[in-house]
Amino acid sequence: MQRVRYASAAVLLLVCVAGCPRRGPEVQPPPSSTTTVYVAHRIRTLDPARPLAEALAVRDGKVLAVGSREEVHAAAGHDARVVDLGAATVVPGLTDAHGHLEGLGRALSAVALVGADSRQQVIDRLKAATRAAYQGDWLIGQGWDQNDWPEKTFPTRTELDAGWPTTPIALSRIDGHALWVNGEALRRAHITRDTKDPQGGRIVRGPDGEPTGILVDNAMNLIDAVMPPPTDEQFEAQLTAALSVCARHGMTGVHDAGMDLRTFNLLKRWDAENRLPLRVYAMAAGMGPDWEKFLEMGPFQGNRLTMRAVKLMVDGALGSRGAALHKPYSDEPSQSGLLLLSPEEYEARVRAFIGRGFQVATHAIGDRANTLVVDTLLRVAGPEGVRKGRHRVEHAQVMRLEDITKLGANGFIASVQPTHATSDMPWAETRVGPERIRGAYAWQRLKAAGATLALGSDFPVERPDMLAGLYAARTRQDAAGQPPGGWLPDQRLSGEEALEGFTVGNAYASFAEDLRGRLKPGMDADFVALSVDPVDAQPSDLLTAQVRMTVVGGDAVYNAAP
Repeated sequence: MQRVRYASAAVLLLVCVAGCPRRGPEVQPPPSSTTTVYVAHRIRTLDPARPLAEALAVRDGKVLAVGSREEVHAAAGHDARVVDLGAATVVPGLTDAHGHLEGLGRALSAVALVGADSRQQVIDRLKAATRAAYQGDWLIGQGWDQNDWPEKTFPTRTELDAGWPTTPIALSRIDGHALWVNGEALRRAHITRDTKDPQGGRIVRGPDGEPTGILVDNAMNLIDAVMPPPTDEQFEAQLTAALSVCARHGMTGVHDAGMDLRTFNLLKRWDAENRLPLRVYAMAAGMGPDWEKFLEMGPFQGNRLTMRAVKLMVDGALGSRGAALHKPYSDEPSQSGLLLLSPEEYEARVRAFIGRGFQVATHAIGDRANTLVVDTLLRVAGPEGVRKGRHRVEHAQVMRLEDITKLGANGFIASVQPTHATSDMPWAETRVGPERIRGAYAWQRLKAAGATLALGSDFPVERPDMLAGLYAARTRQDAAGQPPGGWLPDQRLSGEEALEGFTVGNAYASFAEDLRGRLKPGMDADFVALSVDPVDAQPSDLLTAQVRMTVVGGDAVYNAAP
């Protein structure tokens, strides 16, 4: 799939961002005494004992029965409410194993730069910005990608300074690992030619030593430190909009990869008030200012909100050449990427969080970063501890073949994003070369090695779209069907493997396999009704398919019906 084109989506959702009630999202539960029978053309249960069914009954948020219409009606009783979903296919609740709710909410209100095919188009979109795109007096944008531009080089502050000499501007790159800022933003952050690169960050400089306006990875923190945060009203509206978008795209749950304390406290309040529409498996932000507070707090279990994991980051992203590689980039031999934490500090945080009972989930893109993560966790926890703790490698994107074997053999979870492969395929091999690409986006190699695959999108880097993820997993092609047969086609997943990755695999990755991931009596009534069967339909049908209904714990949190 192409990178998400937020231009139209953002415009539509600005209405919600500006006008959604600040009391938090609403859900639509049936009366507590009601038993509801859902009838559909096909129900894919992913229960090996009964993989296909015609109906399911829900009572008190749990699956009461699954089977033929006659069996389910008999179990539900004569007074059950009946919902006929017609030709739809029902599947277990789809979960995104790696997303960023706060980031999605912010992207929906910022100037949408995804899909801008030139620097000038970025400038044109900034000129059309509404007041909703400002935080204080800062103009905020999200989603530019120099790989989409003819020159394919980083922009500079010069273009921004020409139009906005006194208004600070901060534009996040598509991967969230680089900022493009203007001179006023640099001035407010006191970034000059004499400012040293922070550990794990890079201030890109021109031949004269002056900052160009591009800040990579930890250097972005210099801007964050002086940028005003969104107001409480903005913040709550943004999160409400993000949750609504997720439900509309068929998500019953999200693994939030690196939740800050402000977001956690708001979702915790909504959860206590029964206003959280989706299940959120939060990974505490193990980077930034809140990590010691989370360590002190320890894990948390609410109703639909869980915090049992911590998100650490050891490198940047491939697109901005911040991913840490063992050898230099093939297309820029002077760069080998960045380690955002020193190996010693990474190991110290791993030990501390494991000691408090956290699952460790670590962002690792480059092969050097993946080696560091696997070796450190095996040293700290041992193979048995890795299996018991279900420690996760987030992205596992470019790996040495021997590290893939080691990851799988020792029970790590590989949290991967299918649409990253289809977005990056035009330039990924240019970055790493023909040899290293064999271990990149290597889903079948990871699976064959024994790793559990947990599939996600990394929204808002990609679309928060389950159908797009299923399509990319099955085809490794863009929306036009290119390249023929798929990119590195031996790594494609089958329809059932892809569906399991967004359901069974993600339930296991969040210690919830006894509650979710399949549709069988006694499990949570989390499911999605789709216009096509994601396993048997032609992959191209997924591009135009629709989510008909999203149900979480028996509550219809999204219903496309008029």
